[in-house]
Amino acid sequence: MQDEKAFIAQLLHPNTRDAAYRQLVNQYGRPLYNHIRTIVISHDDADDVLQNTFIKVYSNLQGFKGESKLFSWMYRIATNEAITFINQRAKKSGLTSEEILQKAVGKLVADDYFEGDALQLKLQQAIATLPEKQQLVFKMKYFQDIKYEEMSEILGTSVGALKASYHHAVKKIEDYVNNN
Repeated sequence: MQDEKAFIAQLLHPNTRDAAYRQLVNQYGRPLYNHIRTIVISHDDADDVLQNTFIKVYSNLQGFKGESKLFSWMYRIATNEAITFINQRAKKSGLTSEEILQKAVGKLVADDYFEGDALQLKLQQAIATLPEKQQLVFKMKYFQDIKYEEMSEILGTSVGALKASYHHAVKKIEDYVNNN
């Protein structure tokens, strides 16, 4: 994207806001959707969370201080929206967030938007058994190849802690795949 400060100025200026916002959605819609989808698993849920994410981005642009990249700030919002969505769904249904994710993985076989095979389904099942933080770190690194430094900005965690979480997640996934 063009110079970020100039683009943010366009997002904030009343005369250029709508066009700049469309450009923002076009540029980041697919990557944010993919990120959200790895967290909430369901296509329909990912679409809902993506909409909420862009509404929050639009509503809070005035408060963006530029301390991180716009990309990192939006990913943090998307991550928080996805986690909030899962936690709210869990609370409504009287289940844990882990149980909600395991149910969502169970529905992947019937999901028209899931293009995976049996091994990918097993991987999703293994990921669903991980603690929330390890799931996030694994998904961001494995599926989206996000660098630890960017992940650190998005999740507000040190690079060392992220590397340790990823290592533990990989070990647990290997154990799950080999023993199930």
